[in-house]
Amino acid sequence: MNDGDREEIARLLPAPADWDLPREQHLRHKELLMHRIDRDIAQEQATRTRPARRLLRPALLAPVTALTLAGALAAGVALNGNGGTPPGTSSHRAATDMQPAAALLSRISDAAGERTTPQVRDDQFVYTREKARGADLTSGKAVLGPLQDREVWAAQEQGPLHKLGLVRENGETLPINAELGDTDGTPAGINRATYRWLGSLPTDPDKLLVYLYANTPHAEGRGRDQAVFEQIGGLVGGVMPPATAAALYRAAAKIPGVTAAPQARDAIGRRGLGIARDDTDYGVRTEWVFDAKDYSYLGSRSYLIKDTSYGKAGTLLSSEAELELAVVDKAGRQPTDAERTRIQPQN
Repeated sequence: MNDGDREEIARLLPAPADWDLPREQHLRHKELLMHRIDRDIAQEQATRTRPARRLLRPALLAPVTALTLAGALAAGVALNGNGGTPPGTSSHRAATDMQPAAALLSRISDAAGERTTPQVRDDQFVYTREKARGADLTSGKAVLGPLQDREVWAAQEQGPLHKLGLVRENGETLPINAELGDTDGTPAGINRATYRWLGSLPTDPDKLLVYLYANTPHAEGRGRDQAVFEQIGGLVGGVMPPATAAALYRAAAKIPGVTAAPQARDAIGRRGLGIARDDTDYGVRTEWVFDAKDYSYLGSRSYLIKDTSYGKAGTLLSSEAELELAVVDKAGRQPTDAERTRIQPQN
């Protein structure tokens, strides 16, 4: 891997610990909602005190999957560019390896569509508790950080908002500020997915995929299919209308290159049913992990699939495990039993 490749990968990774940017996606998986950012902006961000984020997921402000820098698991800084191939073209008709993944995503979609979720008011907050870890790449090698606890309270107001919620990590509670450049605040939308915004999306998978290909931020030189897969990964798993969740999984099944991943595990080692896609340009696989019994979302991980200067194939770059979802009336407050929508066992 030459210096140019290394710089390009670094640009595609989240910025150092920073919560002024709403979190991936989306505080889960990886997750790798790709954002490009120049070094001047990165330096400006580094001067602020805030933990890293993943793009705010639907209810979570969710990164998925995402790679990390400075020992923080995050997803996102600001993508730019446009273009790509819309659904219905030869790119989308070319997927020939998707039968197992499509069948699995169909079952996951059916389960999501039947799941009961609360109606979330605009004045409420979606609470997520998770365990996450990420690799520090600043030395030129992937150095995996410790597993950490994280709680997030994501505001559901449509905005635009200057304060998007709260994050508690390493014993410190900090505000989540508007995205960099949103001087008037960040509105609900693809970069801050509230329950109501998610409910406004098309529930026909084909129409939803058209929308995602048209609106997913896109880094120059980045594969469009990969960007949309990661965008969906930043949305799934949170509190959202069941019909939206079902449509997202069926839309993911239509993206070329999506495969089943039978050995998938989340950050705390729970083995489940996996859905994956390989970024062949940069040698990174992103996986979503689902419970084998009820098909609920467990977490995500990203790792190298080929030897690079950062490490050998198999080197873990990021992982997370979703433990609890709830809807609460006030940021910073622990949910009651009645407010919890899902608690995942840790073992």
